[in-house]
Amino acid sequence: MEIRVLKYFLAVAREENITRAAESLHIAQPSLSKQIIELEQELGKKLLIRGKRKITLTEEGVLLRKRAEDILSLVEKTERDISSNFTEVAGDISIGGNIPQTILQTASSMQKQYPSVSFQFYSGDAIDVTERLDHGTIDFAILLQPIDNTKYKYITLPDKSVWGVLMKSESEFSKLPVIKKENLIQMPLILHRRIGLQQNIADWAQTDLDNLNITSTYNVMHGSPVSFVRNDMGYFLITRDLLSPELDSSVVFRPLEPTLEIQYNLVWKRRNIFSNAAKIFLETLEQTIK
Repeated sequence: MEIRVLKYFLAVAREENITRAAESLHIAQPSLSKQIIELEQELGKKLLIRGKRKITLTEEGVLLRKRAEDILSLVEKTERDISSNFTEVAGDISIGGNIPQTILQTASSMQKQYPSVSFQFYSGDAIDVTERLDHGTIDFAILLQPIDNTKYKYITLPDKSVWGVLMKSESEFSKLPVIKKENLIQMPLILHRRIGLQQNIADWAQTDLDNLNITSTYNVMHGSPVSFVRNDMGYFLITRDLLSPELDSSVVFRPLEPTLEIQYNLVWKRRNIFSNAAKIFLETLEQTIK
């Protein structure tokens, strides 16, 4: 499977049309069609559904698209790292996950000192971010504990946040200053899909996971969760740092009691070979924390 052919496949997946993909790649349409057919034959799977108006991906095609994007991203990153001058502090530093304030402060401080360094932030859930960290397409990940210290090294960041419930202002529970376990069990909850996180909440409530009324789940929250609450989807269990400092008047946030905190960690692979910029980023981060 050649890198060139993967680029061809991604162009077809993006354009949803062989002719447009060929034009974007500046190659002849018959040649592109032949390359895609040979790729399907090589893999022994049908990757495209060729409709009258547009091309769609099969289940195997969707999987290949994700893997191809990861492969090409890693190839490009490797080329940049190898071609860079190791005595020069320059290049990209990629970090995945929910980026806390300490990381942003460190990135800002480093860019002022080394203008040739740029940061790429990738948003994704813990599963996706960890997968990218393992593949080498990102340098660092922001994860919650526990961390597998047989595979990773990490720095515990000072950034903390508290769990609580986002709800309508007129909710019966909005009159309470805090949410206790007996209150939480009564609520139809919107909660992150991670089973480990759900289990942490159940442990806090001193109940079985089956006793939590989880009516909806999500993996990554893009934008504000306020619309979920406004439309009566349920009570949104979330950490305070993921919400705007000033909330819409239609909703309120009530912390859990006893307090349930989260603490962020910057994580990297144990046997990772860092660029000069990534090494200095870690040094700058340690100074920032001190």
